[in-house]
Amino acid sequence: MTITALPEATRSPAAEITSTRRRRPPFSAWHLLLAPLAALFALPLLWLLITSVMSDAEINRFPPALWPSGLDLGGYRYVLGNAMFPRWLLNSVIVSGVAVASNLVFGALGGYAFARMRFRGSRLLLVLMLATMAVPFQLTMIPTFLVMKELGLIDTLGALIVPSLVTPFAVFLLRQFFLSLPRELEEAAWMDGCSRLRVLWSIVLPLARPALATVAVLTFLTTWNDLSWPLIAINHDTQYTLQLGLTTFQGQHHTRWSAVMAGNVITVLPVLLAFLAAQKTFIRSLASSGLKG
Repeated sequence: MTITALPEATRSPAAEITSTRRRRPPFSAWHLLLAPLAALFALPLLWLLITSVMSDAEINRFPPALWPSGLDLGGYRYVLGNAMFPRWLLNSVIVSGVAVASNLVFGALGGYAFARMRFRGSRLLLVLMLATMAVPFQLTMIPTFLVMKELGLIDTLGALIVPSLVTPFAVFLLRQFFLSLPRELEEAAWMDGCSRLRVLWSIVLPLARPALATVAVLTFLTTWNDLSWPLIAINHDTQYTLQLGLTTFQGQHHTRWSAVMAGNVITVLPVLLAFLAAQKTFIRSLASSGLKG
């Protein structure tokens, strides 16, 4: 029995579309470039993780070992058991958590005011606020230190929390996102008798979850990784944040590289998890906040 193929003229459009889809590769051509770049950027993190489970003898050996002979958790036990690392970790969690919560609250209030309310000097105030983003930290650290000293907050966690309660970037990003939302939703709520705060809480903020997630992640990354300001404002080791404590820890225990690497893994892990959890909302927020200016 002989089976003959259908001529080209008798093929259905559905068959041609299916054949075209089969010939198309399952990935974008950009992946051929982005995959090697992603692997290249992931190599330091992979090496950090591998080194943290090596023994000190393997780390100091020359030529260095590329893979551990066994799983050695001595560095993690030393960091969590024999140092003030848990206290530093708790301090960083407190400072970063308060900064994230306050930026979400005050940033939403300020961003909504600049986006929807018109008052005398609002444009000028917005320009002045954005201008502060161009001022480097080196010019403001001495006035900030003097203010914190007058408030009696030096060498306390309050000196790290108060300057980070609200940032111009949070206000500006949320303002741009609020401008992209249709006014009709808010006007309908006003006709039903809702106040501005009720409209913001019940209607605007649920729609602004991508922008809120972006502000939360960026604030967390900035506060968690901050070293320069804690180095100036904190003197006692019980008030150290994780970054400041890790720097001191490296200076005191420079020969125990397994402990240093374990401390870096614990420091990087929350940042990496926060970014991976919010990367989709981060991209969506940046795309939406640029629709209207």
